[in-house]
Amino acid sequence: MNTRVTAGVFLLATLTGCANGLSSGLAPDRIVAQRGGFVPEGIEYDNNRNRFLTGSIADGTIYEVTSSGRLVPAITSPDLHASVGIEVDESRDTLYVANSNTQIPSGAAELGIYNLATGEQLAMIDLAASIPDKPADAAHFANDVAVSKAGVAYVTDSRMKIVYKVDKYYRASVLIDFGLDAEFGLNGIEYHPAGYLILASPGTGQLIRVPVDNPQRWALIDLDVPATGVDGIVWTSDGSLAGVSNNRSRVVKYRSDDSWRSARLTGMASYSGQSTTGAVVGDEVYVVQPHFSDDEPPVILRAKF
Repeated sequence: MNTRVTAGVFLLATLTGCANGLSSGLAPDRIVAQRGGFVPEGIEYDNNRNRFLTGSIADGTIYEVTSSGRLVPAITSPDLHASVGIEVDESRDTLYVANSNTQIPSGAAELGIYNLATGEQLAMIDLAASIPDKPADAAHFANDVAVSKAGVAYVTDSRMKIVYKVDKYYRASVLIDFGLDAEFGLNGIEYHPAGYLILASPGTGQLIRVPVDNPQRWALIDLDVPATGVDGIVWTSDGSLAGVSNNRSRVVKYRSDDSWRSARLTGMASYSGQSTTGAVVGDEVYVVQPHFSDDEPPVILRAKF
């Protein structure tokens, strides 16, 4: 494992209480970023400071997006190449970033961990280095991250079809390797307090349940309606799981009565344009539209169920 723990100079901008700030439940229905080109695949809501945060596949910077669409660099680091999924741990005031690298053929699978109060980089962990007997031609894409109440992080690697585990001491290991021949891919990830992960496979429309203490007992969740194209997933305030489809312009909500061995569709919100991931603000779900293929300004909008 290769872990860089640094305390260099980083930028943190906090606008809580100012005219462009947000307050929980009062975010606009639609926020248009002031410019395009930064490609925010991941989004989170920082309840400690009432603000949206996004990643950037283009430059790695973590941006705050204000209610007027202004972009404020919240965290910058030379180690961030392509920030994909992001996760706020509010109890520790920490941000976890799935860090990839789209500029090199082999990609990257790293986890950046940041103090949200100071912007300090606490660690940059080389997840790929934890793979036993890794092939020389292995290719990686760190896609999304979830964090348990104990501070254990889990990261999907879409190209390797691996879920990594990073403990609170920043030690990385492979939680489960599904193998490159697995019929499903790995994208969004969430942790359930009962001790299991939910994984999204957009290409197959499946959701996967993985007990963290016995990951080899993973199973496909029995869905009454496939989760087609579901990319990012997030727990909502009522205990539902909201999945953002990256090819159907919609958010779907599922509920389960058997600890997520099966789930039923309970809601759907449609809109125009491609979205990838979502964030919960109070009782609402907001999605981000990155504009992968053009320089139009990205949009954050409320999913209306």
